[in-house]
Amino acid sequence: MEPMTYLETLAERYPILEKTIPQIRQAYEMLEECYAGGGKLLVAGNGGSCADSEHIVGELMKGFVKRRAVSEEEEARLKRAGLSLAEAAGLKENLGQELAGCLQGGLKAIALTGHNGLSTAFLNDVNGEMIYAQQLWGYGEAGDVFLGISTSGNSKNILYAMTAAKAKGLRTIGLTGRDGGMLAKAADVAIIVPEEETYKIQELHLPVYHALCLMLEERFFRE
Repeated sequence: MEPMTYLETLAERYPILEKTIPQIRQAYEMLEECYAGGGKLLVAGNGGSCADSEHIVGELMKGFVKRRAVSEEEEARLKRAGLSLAEAAGLKENLGQELAGCLQGGLKAIALTGHNGLSTAFLNDVNGEMIYAQQLWGYGEAGDVFLGISTSGNSKNILYAMTAAKAKGLRTIGLTGRDGGMLAKAADVAIIVPEEETYKIQELHLPVYHALCLMLEERFFRE
């Protein structure tokens, strides 16, 4: 299946999202270029969008609808490493052989929402609204992409992160609703789902990012 086929399916299943297809395509192309160049995705949101951030990372860092088995070269490296470890540690089993049968290819993605030690330290010592920006400043590199999720488009911590991302040379995607808010104006690509209420916006965000994850998996893990 070609990656763009997922956009056709998305429009068929969710006609309300048809007007957002060009922006979703732009976001995919940005992410495709990022991963092809060895970059990574950094993603953040609040509340339900915080959970979406973790969800996205889960779909990218392991198999989504494909197994993403390691290559023969990677399998050989794992087995050699396991054998070396077994000899050094006195193990009977080759842990690398077990890993070779279980590990899956990943697309590098970090949710800026799950680092409790760092986040609470920065909250206590500096400014809680800048937690995501601090992580962008530390993790971000030119060629990476930042995806900021905000149903209103006006979350201050996401806007701080967007600013830090731009300063570090990252390209940016905003996933939002309503009129897009300030996030839509600041992002390089803005996907604005056509709903007003928070829960309805979040319900449409899921099929959007699922489509993006499916497209990226199809592109980078062809069977």
